[in-house]
Amino acid sequence: MYEQKIREILGYDLPNTPKPLAAYVPANQIGDLVYTSGQLPIKNGKLIAEGKVGYEVSEEKAIECAQLCAINCLSAIKSLIGSLDRIEQIVKLTVFVNSRIGYSSQPKVANGASEFLVNVFGEKGKHARSTVGVSDLPLNAPIEIEMVVRIK
Repeated sequence: MYEQKIREILGYDLPNTPKPLAAYVPANQIGDLVYTSGQLPIKNGKLIAEGKVGYEVSEEKAIECAQLCAINCLSAIKSLIGSLDRIEQIVKLTVFVNSRIGYSSQPKVANGASEFLVNVFGEKGKHARSTVGVSDLPLNAPIEIEMVVRIK
């Protein structure tokens, strides 16, 4: 059901989980909660943008990056639990925005992920969220997102 909804929104299937960049797993399950590692805006094995939001990366591109990070989080979750239909609730997102000094629209960028999740999961997609501006991210990515979901 949810993967079909993602296909309708994106026009393509959920991608395979991006490979971890170091010694960690893409997602971990503790009881009925699944925690993802930070996911970058990687598509077909490479970042879709690099640099600081508000400098090398436009706000519009950063919003697209946030959506892709959420998609990669869902891919990591699916790789662990088998089907997104097991998701009962998107519990929390933590969104890191590699942004220039003085940039303060990180929440607008994070909405790229939040709105996508509500479009896919409806009420179950509404979540708590923290959005943090940072000075650098791995591979000079503009966005990194961690997700927590409750499963059945």
